Amino acid sequence: MSRFFVRYKCYKNGCSTADQTWQQLQLHDYYVWVIFGGYLYVKSTWPITKRNALSYANVATKEDEQKNYQVAAENYLSAAEWLLRARKLVTNAEKKVRLLEAAERYIDRAEKIKNMLDNNENKKEGITKDDSDGNKKKPIAEDDSDGNKKSEQDDEVDPDRKKMMQRFAGSIITDPKVTFTDVVGLDQAKEALKEAVILPIKFPKLFTGNRRPWAGILLYGPPGTGKSYLAKAIATECKSTFISVSSADLLSKWLGESEKAVRFLFELARERKPAIVFIDEIDALCSSRSENESEASRRIKTEFLIQMQGIGNNNEGVLILAATNIPWVLDSAIRRRFEKRIYIPLPDASARLSMFKMRIGRNTPHTIKENEWKILSEKSENYSGADIAVVVREALLSPIRRLQQSTHFKRVKNPNAGGPDLWATCSPADPLAEELTLDKIEGDKLCEPPVTMNDMMAALSTQKATVGAKDLKQHEKFTDEYGQEGS
Repeated sequence: MSRFFVRYKCYKNGCSTADQTWQQLQLHDYYVWVIFGGYLYVKSTWPITKRNALSYANVATKEDEQKNYQVAAENYLSAAEWLLRARKLVTNAEKKVRLLEAAERYIDRAEKIKNMLDNNENKKEGITKDDSDGNKKKPIAEDDSDGNKKSEQDDEVDPDRKKMMQRFAGSIITDPKVTFTDVVGLDQAKEALKEAVILPIKFPKLFTGNRRPWAGILLYGPPGTGKSYLAKAIATECKSTFISVSSADLLSKWLGESEKAVRFLFELARERKPAIVFIDEIDALCSSRSENESEASRRIKTEFLIQMQGIGNNNEGVLILAATNIPWVLDSAIRRRFEKRIYIPLPDASARLSMFKMRIGRNTPHTIKENEWKILSEKSENYSGADIAVVVREALLSPIRRLQQSTHFKRVKNPNAGGPDLWATCSPADPLAEELTLDKIEGDKLCEPPVTMNDMMAALSTQKATVGAKDLKQHEKFTDEYGQEGS
């Protein structure tokens, strides 16, 4: 028995009875005790208190989600009561603060529910209230500050739904102005996405019966290969609602809010179908389940599974598109929901050549020859599209640095007819050279120096590839087991 209880000898410190010993310890409400063999055995009720608080909190959250507000409010208050009891049992100051904050949140939610129920009751009474002649009379809608009538229906909107609508308002993308022609390479990925998104919308008669479009597509591959860029291209090409979210939009520190956000996201997509839901970095939400994970994380994954392919959920007309850099950490059940898993690999030599040209731009002066573009593509093996963008940006800054260091400039003819002569950097030995610094030249009279091959090679030497051989092997292994090539 002493293994579970703290033992106190009866009649300790002059106490004549076990009851007096108990009173001296001042443990009336928070400990259980038993007398055995002349000793008083005392045990903390902290585990029971904690378990009761969690039990009431879980019931309250579930009833709140199902809109059984009266039951939810009662359980929120019970959970708060048990948390306040638990607070008296702990000695750690930080734990005391956390328990108090949790109790205050539950009390606050219970009060909000009570106010909402009271308001609804008042509205019902107002609608059925009799006038002096005994006729049923509806309350007159109030005017707002602009003189417009307030709708009764606006007042009856679920506050949680209104909050969620505001939360996802910025996630609905209309026109990102990125097309499939802007995406270099990835021909198989483009075809698969056209087959899943564009064709069913344009030719719905072709996709009936057993011929159904894909309901879930997972884009995976090393970082910087264009997964999110492809999603933007889909938003431009298709005429359906495009909702783009990340894990940060769905996760919340409040109990039950994260799974509520997941459920509302799918409800919003079903209401506005045909719709595409793009979830970036889905691995942050749906990694493999384990015994050590938190209850909140487990509930999010469960809700996600139910909404994607659960009983009673009709997702016809809704495509779930997700992207991840580490597909092997996804839960197996989540992976199965994505029927199409497309590998977005690093660009090949031909794609890298096109990326270098595209990043330089048509209006940027340069002296790079056609055969030198090929050299750049060969030297940049294992570089992603994002890596190439960084290399080109670094090279574009090199002429600016030369301008800052130049001490001599010369006048050159303006390429625009009728324009003033421009100042171009030159060697001090140039016969037309004038000793001058950049800060003494007017902005509209400076000749932009061209980007050279040396600038590009110098940038390549300083900006290394961000994807290692080990990462590539993991992606290739996952593709062999579960995916398909997208290039």
